[in-house]
Amino acid sequence: MEAKKMKKIALLPNVVTAFGLSCGLFVIFRINMISVGEATPQILSAMTGILLLAAFADLLDGAIARAFKAESEFGGLFDSLADAISFGVAPSVIILKSLSVLPGTNLSFWVTMAAIIYSLCGILRLVRFNVSAMAAKSNSELAQAHKKHFTGLPIPAAAAAAVSLNLFLFSEDFKSLVMLSPTTETWILSIALTLLGYCMISRWKYPSVKTLEIRVASFRMVFLTVLAAVLIFYGILHYFALVFMALSWSYVCLAWTFAIIRMIAGRKSKTLEDFEPEPDDLEDEHHHD
Repeated sequence: MEAKKMKKIALLPNVVTAFGLSCGLFVIFRINMISVGEATPQILSAMTGILLLAAFADLLDGAIARAFKAESEFGGLFDSLADAISFGVAPSVIILKSLSVLPGTNLSFWVTMAAIIYSLCGILRLVRFNVSAMAAKSNSELAQAHKKHFTGLPIPAAAAAAVSLNLFLFSEDFKSLVMLSPTTETWILSIALTLLGYCMISRWKYPSVKTLEIRVASFRMVFLTVLAAVLIFYGILHYFALVFMALSWSYVCLAWTFAIIRMIAGRKSKTLEDFEPEPDDLEDEHHHD
C-alpha cells in the first residue's frame, strides 16, 4: 500500500511537467495556424498567458518533487526537455509569426538567425544547468551556490522577457502612442532575442527568487508587500503588456546592476560578492559545470 502511495507521489511532479509541456506545444501549434504578421494583440495576450501558465507549472513541479522527496533523473530530464520546448522554442515561433516580414528578404534572414540563436542558447543553458546540478550533488560548496543564484539568465525568465517585449510592441496602448515601421519592430526584436541568448549562456549571476531576503521591520515589510501587490495587480489588470515587460526586463538587468554596484563598491567589499561573474574560460567551465 505504501509503495503504491509513493508511486502516486512520484508521478505527480511529472504530471505537472507534462501539463506545462502541453501549454508550450499548444502555443506553438496554435500560433502556426495563423498567417505571418496576422497575430492580433488578443491572440498574443492569450499565448503569453498560456506560457505564463507553463512557467507556473515549471515552478510547481520542482516544488512538489522537493516537498515529497520525489526527485528523479527521469523527472529532471523531462523537465529540461519541456523547458526547451515551452521556453526555448515557443517564444521564437511567437515572434516570427508576429512580424510582417517578407520571406526571402535579408530582414527575414536576420530575424530567423536571431530566433535560432535564442533557441540554441536556451538549450545550451539547460544542458549547463543540468551538468552543474549533477556536480553540485557531490560538492556541498557548489550545492550552496546552486541554491543561491543561477549562472546565466534562467530560460523561463528569458522567455518572459522575449514574449513580453513582443506583446508590448504590438499592444494597442503602445501603438496608440508610437507607430513603428515593421522593419524597426523586426530589428528591435532581433536584437532582443540575440541579447537574451547571450544572457542565458553568459557567466552573469542571477538571484534565485527563493533565496531573496529583505531585512526590514515586520510591519513595514507587510505594508510594503501589500502596497507593491496592489500596484502590480492594478497594473496587470489595466496595463498588462507594460507591467509584464517592465517586470521581466528588470530581472534581466538585475545581474548587470549587481555587477556595476560591486565594481563601484570595490572588489574588496563583501557586498554582492556572490554575484561576481565567473571567469569565462574552458578550464573554469570544466571545474564549475
